[in-house]
Amino acid sequence: MKIAIAQLNPTIGDILGNSNLILECAKKARVEGANLLLTPELSLIGYPPRDLLIEPSFIAAAGAQLHQLARNLPPDLTVIVGTVVPNAHAVQLGGKALFNSAVLLQDGAVKQVFHKRLLPTYDVFDEDRYFEPGESSNYFTVGELKIGVTICEDLWNDREFWGKRSYAGDPIADLAKMEVDLVVNLSASPYSVGKRKVRSAMLQHSVIRWEIPIVYANQVGGNDDIIFDGSSLAVNRKGDLIQVLNSFETDFAVLEYDEKKQDLIGSGKGQNSSFATDLSFDPPLEDPEIWAALVLGVRDYVRKCGFSKVVLGLSGGIDSALVAAIASCAIGPENVLGVLMPSPYSSDHSVNDALELARNLGMAIELLPIGDLMKSYDRTLADLFVNTTFGIAEENIQSRIRGNLLMAISNKFGHLLLSTGNKSEMSVGYCTLYGDMNGGLAVISDVLKSQVYSLCRWLNAGGYAGKVPPSPSPSKEIIPVNIISKAPSAELKPGQVDQDSLPDYDILDDILQRSIEYHQSVPEIVAAGHDAAVVKFVVKLVRQSEFKRRQAAPGLKISDRAFGTGWRMPIAKASFY
Repeated sequence: MKIAIAQLNPTIGDILGNSNLILECAKKARVEGANLLLTPELSLIGYPPRDLLIEPSFIAAAGAQLHQLARNLPPDLTVIVGTVVPNAHAVQLGGKALFNSAVLLQDGAVKQVFHKRLLPTYDVFDEDRYFEPGESSNYFTVGELKIGVTICEDLWNDREFWGKRSYAGDPIADLAKMEVDLVVNLSASPYSVGKRKVRSAMLQHSVIRWEIPIVYANQVGGNDDIIFDGSSLAVNRKGDLIQVLNSFETDFAVLEYDEKKQDLIGSGKGQNSSFATDLSFDPPLEDPEIWAALVLGVRDYVRKCGFSKVVLGLSGGIDSALVAAIASCAIGPENVLGVLMPSPYSSDHSVNDALELARNLGMAIELLPIGDLMKSYDRTLADLFVNTTFGIAEENIQSRIRGNLLMAISNKFGHLLLSTGNKSEMSVGYCTLYGDMNGGLAVISDVLKSQVYSLCRWLNAGGYAGKVPPSPSPSKEIIPVNIISKAPSAELKPGQVDQDSLPDYDILDDILQRSIEYHQSVPEIVAAGHDAAVVKFVVKLVRQSEFKRRQAAPGLKISDRAFGTGWRMPIAKASFY
């Protein structure tokens, strides 16, 4: 039996478009002799659909299109589609109105339905808000072959692998008791750094433990702040990765289940090849996968939100340089506009660095000096600010002037404004509301400053070859070397550098990572070698900056703990350590 995996990039809510993607892959699968086609979790409606699920018309449209898709599919091909199914007993017995389901389509009709049992409610997940958990696991048959069906989280509850159970039930253990020959999984597993390797190790562990091969079809693409890496795979009975589809792009593969050997046979890779899927590196190579994730996130956010061009402020600093490079790679430099807005405090080298970056990337630029606008604000506020000292208010006016100019360009020409603040700044509030925080997408808001430097050095060393327009001269870096080597500064007053008010970024980022991602307390962070006063200062900044983050643009998530959908901290709260 031949099994096809369709690694799809659905658009949330585009039921007809997503159906056509499935149909296209079904036709391809049939041409290649496949008997079964797997698609990702909720492939018909896109994941996560969130509150679209409370719209009756949306649910009705999904149901109607599912049956139309069944009629349109090639004959003699079985297709498993991810979608929502109404809970017929909800009104009488209580419970949620919907199931997160895998629907088996065959011979023009719905033949069997499988409900997701384990509903995650951590981080970006909120499935218990919408779905009723399935009561039991089940399988379907192809001849004498028994194929168990699971959906995403159903495979993430192995106590031996994780050292604990997160749910009472274990679907794969139940399927093993049913003596299934093969398990398939429809998934929408979001990306975070290193997760591809953890995910494959978990699946390999399950296969070895239960002696059941697994075929895993994962969603790919960016949906709002969440990025899905794809990386669909198949694991044979020995626990070997015998098929790995590419990461951060759509892909398609056909493998075979040998009924005599009772095992899977794969070709090794998918049909696309522009991003390496080698999961053997230990530790994983972070820079290339972060880069690919951010490029995909920007490209899909722009495309799925209906934009074609973007605009961003170019300061001559490293953050805006990285965002410009990501955007140029994602949608082409001809669709990226950089705006230089120097003030009297901007150094000549910052302006020159920004100009060199734009030349290297091949993107258009506009120069809008803000000195006269600053004087206008000074005159307007002179009486009110009399006998006060120049400070943060005046510094932030510069940022807000720039933010207003960028929003004017965005409104006038329909460009998406990209904000360029990094996670270190967002954590401690080193950013200005209604200024540099303006934008429709915060590209690197989950990238620590030290990671920004690492990505730029990797990029200049030839990383992701061919994905960024080359410099005019092979001897030149894409990111001008002066941008990387100079001390970071907001340049809002004479001689200013970031470390006037913040610890060195290597120290700051380690404290932030320990506090935000690892949930370590102040004493634990101090015990790791950090100065107690510095740790308390940083933690205080993080906690008092929540009101800023609540008003920030959506930010692409690449870590296990991002300031986005999964971050639910109160703004008004008591201080504690």
